[in-house]
Amino acid sequence: MQQTMRDVYRFQIDGEEKKLAVESVYCIGYSGSDVGKVQEHIDELAELGIPKPPEVPMLYPVRVSSLNQNGTMEILGDETSGEAEIVLIFGEQEDEIYVSVGSDHTDRELETVDINKSKQICDKPIATEAWPLSAVIDHWNELKLISKVRINGEWVPYQEQFVSAILPLNQILAYLKQKKLGLTRSVVFAGTVPLLDGFKYGDGYEVSLVDNDKSITCTYAVKNVEVKR
Repeated sequence: MQQTMRDVYRFQIDGEEKKLAVESVYCIGYSGSDVGKVQEHIDELAELGIPKPPEVPMLYPVRVSSLNQNGTMEILGDETSGEAEIVLIFGEQEDEIYVSVGSDHTDRELETVDINKSKQICDKPIATEAWPLSAVIDHWNELKLISKVRINGEWVPYQEQFVSAILPLNQILAYLKQKKLGLTRSVVFAGTVPLLDGFKYGDGYEVSLVDNDKSITCTYAVKNVEVKR
């Protein structure tokens, strides 16, 4: 009998702490709403040696233990970076959905060899707060993703754009169902927005999901454990 890996994560939802069991974690890549820009991005990455995906969008399963709410993470090497992702959290029923923000931190050097492995090697920081999907679904495209990267002690703007740059929510949910996934007790990093000025590598990242006058933010430090020679 196959054993299911399950971890429990805590989120502040409507002012109360809620424990959510997680059995599966996925990242959706190449989920931009502008097909032309997505292809342009794929071509740019190909020039950097990053293989083209076999399909668009592309689903990448990652380990459950990669979810990180600790505010710090260890990496290996100088070429890893995060990016703000809108995160869907599914509860005990598929219609129990929460929205949060996280970072699809990725080893960019390993990405040129194997994209899925590059995602497996890094933790996936995620905020400790979430909103019920029902609270934001009627103005979904007004949500905004913002990120900053800390370089030499200074926070540098990294991303800022409305989530309308990502596939519409109904298309994301349809795509997940098309993959015949059991979405209960799962977390999906559902997409990001373009970078302001290409990849930047720092020792800290701040990613935020903004809804008018309120926001959810996940800030984490990065520690390189590589032993220099």
